[in-house]
Amino acid sequence: MGKLYVVPTPIGNLKDITLRAIDTLKKVDLILAEDTRTSGKLLQHYEIATHMQSHHMHNEHKSIDSLIRRLQSGDIIALISDAGTPAISDPGFLLTRACIENAIEVECLPGATAFVPALVNSGLPNDRFVFEGFLPIKKGRQTRMKELAEESRTMVFYESPHKLVKTLTQFADYFGEDRPVSVSRELTKMYEETIRGTTSDVLAHFTKNPPKGELVLVVGGKK
Repeated sequence: MGKLYVVPTPIGNLKDITLRAIDTLKKVDLILAEDTRTSGKLLQHYEIATHMQSHHMHNEHKSIDSLIRRLQSGDIIALISDAGTPAISDPGFLLTRACIENAIEVECLPGATAFVPALVNSGLPNDRFVFEGFLPIKKGRQTRMKELAEESRTMVFYESPHKLVKTLTQFADYFGEDRPVSVSRELTKMYEETIRGTTSDVLAHFTKNPPKGELVLVVGGKK
């Protein structure tokens, strides 16, 4: 029986990878990558010659059975995403679940995940929090907003740059204009920044300064 390693990769700065992750990626039989072009740069940087295969949201349902057969035959496989820890708002859950259902060992290495530094940077309570990932795009979005308006824990969201202003506007509508918000952008990269304030303050900032790059939103809970 083989084994699946879930391996976090840097969210920006290539130095944010563990020695253990590098060693694992070098010794496995196959690396499953969300985008082989993106991951190829990381592997080339660390002189990792292991063969890669695409594994993303558009093909993971079709490839699960063949990957399980390979693992059952003894292959050691590593799963990575473009950035951060696989299965956290990225492909990975389906394969991990299938491995567990088939009694195949799964080991997740510790490593980079974007929401952790954003949460700590926010200055908002982090002893208890809820990770929401990406909000529904259309169906169920308003319902989820209404539910979250009553959430007392700090909330963490991922959002794309072109939807940020819309999402902040909805936060102001559903949570109130005075609810504390922190938006971290381009974490670990050259232009990293964190903007903190009320929903109205942060909305005004990004309305005037259209954002670029990866975004993590941290919102204070209802008092």
